[in-house]
Amino acid sequence: MRTSWNGSLSFGLVSIPVGLAPATKPAARQSDVSFRLLHRECGTPIKQKRWCPKHDREVTQDEIVRGYEVTKGQFLIVEDADLEAIERQDDSRSIEITRFVQGDTVDPIFFDRTYFLVPESGAAQRRPYVLLLEAMRKTGTAALGRFVRAGRESLCLVRARDDALVLETLFLAEDVHSQAEISEAIEGTEVKESELDLARQVIESLAGDFEPTELASEYRRDLRALLEAKTRGEEIAIPEPVAEAPAIDLMEALKASVAAVKRSGKEKGPSKSKAAGGSKSRSRARS
Repeated sequence: MRTSWNGSLSFGLVSIPVGLAPATKPAARQSDVSFRLLHRECGTPIKQKRWCPKHDREVTQDEIVRGYEVTKGQFLIVEDADLEAIERQDDSRSIEITRFVQGDTVDPIFFDRTYFLVPESGAAQRRPYVLLLEAMRKTGTAALGRFVRAGRESLCLVRARDDALVLETLFLAEDVHSQAEISEAIEGTEVKESELDLARQVIESLAGDFEPTELASEYRRDLRALLEAKTRGEEIAIPEPVAEAPAIDLMEALKASVAAVKRSGKEKGPSKSKAAGGSKSRSRARS
């Protein structure tokens, strides 16, 4: 597994050599199909120019500096040297664990990017990795920490995932919006017990196990099909607009949902395991 950063994971006096390997593909946050901007008239890719409207000309890279807008149209120039002065000059290449917490107490809303922590190949280096993995798995804990990469500090959470340790870089508290507005909006809203019973029935009827293989994008599938059809020169049919569903009573919607789930279960018939069990019973009865 290719790593993008190599260092160590440290807690107390224990140091575990590890590497960071991205857990998701580079295009994971977007479609796996990328587009270029073209001039419709000739199909030529458009070039983005760095243009100064005051001097009415294109500027080169060495003429460009960073600017922080203080007020409308007024900027502070920030040089590379200014940023280098506040960068963390940490060459320890260490992920310092500062605290162990219960894993289920960390809200996933703070998770930014996920990395696998890859152990070194030597048996002596793998032993402390496995030790920490097993200890965290048995105690249900995760580790809060911080590390420096490319001069910038990142906060992180290390957690056990099956037979591996993974690292989640974390958003800062100030980066996450407050939900106070939502809490205020629903304050005082009450639901009836009969509505809760029906909602529970819907939830229970749709309960199942999480299957990662089911995380498939219909948009990606349709986009690939569209591109293949256009490559073959086929005309793309524009779908009819979907009629907006009329608003209905909450209780009626819940009852209709329960009824729909029950009908769906009857249409599917008995499960394979039940059918297999029934055939075995009939076979024994005949013998």
